[in-house]
Amino acid sequence: MRESVDVLVSGGGVAGLAAAAAFGSAGYSVLCVDPVPPVTAQNAPDADLRTTAFLQPSVALLESAGLWNRLAPHAMPLQIMRIIDAGGDAAAARAVHDFDASDISERPFGWNLPNWLLRREFLARLDELPQAEFRPGIGAARLFTRESEALVTLSDGRRVSARLLVAADGRNSPMRQALGIGIRTTRYGQKALAFTVTHPKPHNMVSTEIHRSGGPFTLVPLPDRNGHHASAIVWMESGPEVARLRALPTEAFEAEMTARSCSILGPLTLASALTVWPIISQIADRFAGERTALIAEAAHVVPPIGAQGLNMSLADLRVLLELANPEVLGSPAMLESYHRRRWPEVRIRVAGVDLLNRASMVGAQPLRDARAAALNLLYGVAPVRRGLMQMGMGMR
Repeated sequence: MRESVDVLVSGGGVAGLAAAAAFGSAGYSVLCVDPVPPVTAQNAPDADLRTTAFLQPSVALLESAGLWNRLAPHAMPLQIMRIIDAGGDAAAARAVHDFDASDISERPFGWNLPNWLLRREFLARLDELPQAEFRPGIGAARLFTRESEALVTLSDGRRVSARLLVAADGRNSPMRQALGIGIRTTRYGQKALAFTVTHPKPHNMVSTEIHRSGGPFTLVPLPDRNGHHASAIVWMESGPEVARLRALPTEAFEAEMTARSCSILGPLTLASALTVWPIISQIADRFAGERTALIAEAAHVVPPIGAQGLNMSLADLRVLLELANPEVLGSPAMLESYHRRRWPEVRIRVAGVDLLNRASMVGAQPLRDARAAALNLLYGVAPVRRGLMQMGMGMR
């Protein structure tokens, strides 16, 4: 059996579902497939307990895709991005710098939501779109492209002809490999622990990165949970240290994470299971092939610093939608324009996040002191501070 659609999205993660909703809302016929059905319940064994902060430029795309009205009631505004240097002799805050969204905008920097909830709401939006379909448990198995179409054989044996294939199938993207597009990967020897905590002090819509060594310890505001203030945490450390932390009894783990947080929100109580993610940087040699656009982690991967990851993915999608129209969808000119617009900007952002991550990892005291001095210098110059905030949000 052979089907035909305007757009085939390979990958049903957050970025892939967003792509399906966006193209479906724009009037294109869309099929989205993923071999692993998405988990849409917080307490499910395989739930993605990470959170995503949608920065200002991403919200307009989500609105046009009919997604933001579903997300807004659950979203936690992020008004202040706080960076704490705790790189002194003791694990305590020795410098605190607040980057306030009011310095550059009347709106918050962004809004934070849990990833499992994003999948739930994105799927609900796809159910509303008659021209969009999601098939869980089915993947893209083989790819053949020619000038007029991408011909994809699915894992159930069906064949789909698409004018545009959107590869959103992860850092090990089978579709990217089928096109023979290479990648450049940087490994840090780090992993990230992601989980949820409750705490006695309110977060006051402040997202906080604490830098000591091993990588940043990031607390991101969440809505209250069972009457208690709550935050999502991403704790980056070396692989062996993450293994040690993960093996601790709950009480000992809570003591260590409270100490690592400099107790800024009081004693932290673990409120979810722990999930572990490897940390790499990666960029594809090209973001486009014949009839195919690479987006999200199929195109680029960055450490979870500054809420760059998914917002870069939505920027990919925004450019694709700007370039697409029924006459040129999937054409060589459209895809070459997409590569030329996105690849240079992504390369700069990958390099910038790489630098920030390496700075956060340093353990030697002189290097930690140099990091603190650089942060003080950047924060102390108001035009530089505002410029960094605008750049981090993707506003320039």
